[in-house]
Amino acid sequence: MSSLTKNLFVRKGTLYGLLGTLLMSIIMLIGMGSGLSPIPEPIPAAIAKGILGNAPPPVIMGFAILSHFGYGAVWGVVLFNWIKEDGTIWHGLGWGLMLWLIMELIVLPLLGWGVFGSAITPKIAVATLVLHLIYGGTLGWGLARLET
Repeated sequence: MSSLTKNLFVRKGTLYGLLGTLLMSIIMLIGMGSGLSPIPEPIPAAIAKGILGNAPPPVIMGFAILSHFGYGAVWGVVLFNWIKEDGTIWHGLGWGLMLWLIMELIVLPLLGWGVFGSAITPKIAVATLVLHLIYGGTLGWGLARLET
């Protein structure tokens, strides 16, 4: 594989990873703002609080936003470099499902929210699944459009 082709996968993976993260974040914030979301606070903010402790709220939110978008970009690059060609929306949806399972089985319990958010409400599992499928669907859409 040429360095030009590899660079394409990195650029497109980053782009679609950021786009997917943006879309899932917008839906999450709309859900929280409307009161429809069962999530008590944005998960990136909860993670940032766990890492930074009693840092000022602007520092926590800045760290949460940067790390959330960075995480989305990195996983987009990983998927694009793994699939490379002939990717489909199903690849992206599967990727989103895998990342959702990691969050549900590892991250949420570390936050004290329980497996699948069960310490708060099992509705968290459904809400976060939808968000991760939006992210993964965006990656899959990008993969399907990829021309090397």
